[in-house]
Amino acid sequence: MNVREALASTAACLKSAGIESSSLDASLLLAHILNTTRTSLFAMGTDALADNALTAFRALVDRRLNGECAAYILGKKEFRGLEFLVNHSVLVPRPETETLVETAISVLNMEQAAVSPIRILDLCTGSGAVAVSLKSERPQLDVWASDISPQAIETAKTNTARLLPGASIHFYQGDLYNALPAMQFSVIVSNPPYIPTDVIKTLAPEVQNEPHLALDGGHTGLEIIERIIEGAPKYLRSGGTLLMEADPRQMKNITILLEKRGFSDIQLYNDLSGQERAIKGAYKA
Repeated sequence: MNVREALASTAACLKSAGIESSSLDASLLLAHILNTTRTSLFAMGTDALADNALTAFRALVDRRLNGECAAYILGKKEFRGLEFLVNHSVLVPRPETETLVETAISVLNMEQAAVSPIRILDLCTGSGAVAVSLKSERPQLDVWASDISPQAIETAKTNTARLLPGASIHFYQGDLYNALPAMQFSVIVSNPPYIPTDVIKTLAPEVQNEPHLALDGGHTGLEIIERIIEGAPKYLRSGGTLLMEADPRQMKNITILLEKRGFSDIQLYNDLSGQERAIKGAYKA
């Protein structure tokens, strides 16, 4: 069997199992086995696959068919041009979360003239994708990050050391603001758990295999978000910004929660698919 045949048959197999990213996943897994890039892989179309490579490839495909996502199988995922290590203790970074980073950068660009140095907090940091991306693109930032999971914090620290050697991000392990010393930030950003508990079991198998601690937003899906909003004023300087990712269907209720807590200038931001994915509010003491 050659490379092209292996890709075609595997993509068809994955597609028949209901995996939407069948062609992408097939090429990612085979490129990994052959220690090459996806671009180079397609130039190898007529090359024969060695028996040991084919056996190893089929083993990875079986894992994918059993509900393990490609990122966990490979142990890595690209986000904003950076390759993050991922494992079963962290969510896989998703393209829609880039909206959160892009919005944070636009807010920070306006903050630059108002206060220096700019201190930013990433709550529920997981793999560190948001915190590391912000530090990578704005090295002058004073970046802090927290997560309730000790394993997630270790993963985020590892990603920081790999991707930003010599850079400093302050990591704290604990439950939201309880992890932090008393201080104030110009911006608080978060991609928190926001899926209602009962909905998780209806999601695709690869999503269900991600850590429920990072998915489960409680009965309404808003329980963690409510706590973030409630605690934010104590940790925001006057005029500071709270920015969160959430389900587009939750934005109306989140807007109400922000308004009740005294936030103003509330704005919504769309992801690349046109869905409302991020919400921002300003707090003036």
